[in-house]
Amino acid sequence: MRLVSIISPVHNEDDCIDELFSKLQAVAAKENNYEFEFIFVDDGSTDGSFEKMVNLAAKHENVKAVELTRSFGKELALTAGLSEAKGEACIMLDADLQHPPELIPKFLREWENGFEVVVGVRNRGVGESFFRRCASAIFYKIMSEIGETPIMPFATDFRLINKVALDAFKKFTEHQRMTRGLIDWLGFKSTNIYFDVEERKNGKTRHSFSKLMRLAASTLVSHSFFPLKLAGYFGVLITLCSGALGIFIMIGRFVIHDPWSLSVSGMGMLATLTIFLVGIILMGLGLVALYIGQIHAEVINRPLYVTRRKINL
Repeated sequence: MRLVSIISPVHNEDDCIDELFSKLQAVAAKENNYEFEFIFVDDGSTDGSFEKMVNLAAKHENVKAVELTRSFGKELALTAGLSEAKGEACIMLDADLQHPPELIPKFLREWENGFEVVVGVRNRGVGESFFRRCASAIFYKIMSEIGETPIMPFATDFRLINKVALDAFKKFTEHQRMTRGLIDWLGFKSTNIYFDVEERKNGKTRHSFSKLMRLAASTLVSHSFFPLKLAGYFGVLITLCSGALGIFIMIGRFVIHDPWSLSVSGMGMLATLTIFLVGIILMGLGLVALYIGQIHAEVINRPLYVTRRKINL
């Protein structure tokens, strides 16, 4: 039988793990043509998450557990799970039950139909604030306009990739990564499965708005050169506008002798222009700093993550 790897990154989800595994077992029991291995990656949890993984691994040989030394973030926890996967296909899903395990058979059917990547796309987000929905929509709109890699709006990490796509993904070395963006970049034949995101049954979301903003910024500079070019565009625009304004002031004051009675002093205009230009320069430096930070992270070449323990691997 063909082996399928189910991968779930976990960060302080001890109130969800048992229910998640129960649902995964129910799905696996109905899929007689497949064998399953379940890989849980503990991303520096401070509750009893890893202990529950150990207990599950002790009872079930097909449950694998990986403990990272600290929280490296969801993206690298996913990477750690994918690096341990042995299946002909891998399915990634969150541990908080907002990615319904009941949809796994649909993912498998699409894989059987010849698709190399099957992407879960959310229809709506129950309990998601209006501000967060707007921010998400703006991000995807910006990425669609300036990104080097098309990213499906509202696509999630709930997806299936086949063995060929997995082997290609393992060649990525960047530290600041958005897993779904990298998988989209690979360009394998894909299809979408739409689903409604249910409200969390236990606890609260572990993905704060600040973490999502950092991920968005990292994705923007990883998949688009437009922000870097933007500083140059602003420089050209400011130069043209400043030149035109300077000509206007000189003609108004010295040729037609201020017919509009603007009475703009030279020092006042100079101060205004100086402050404006300093702001543009600082913005440009900030954009360049994002790219330099990315370069620094790659050049020092630290390990993507550090593993403390592996169970059943």
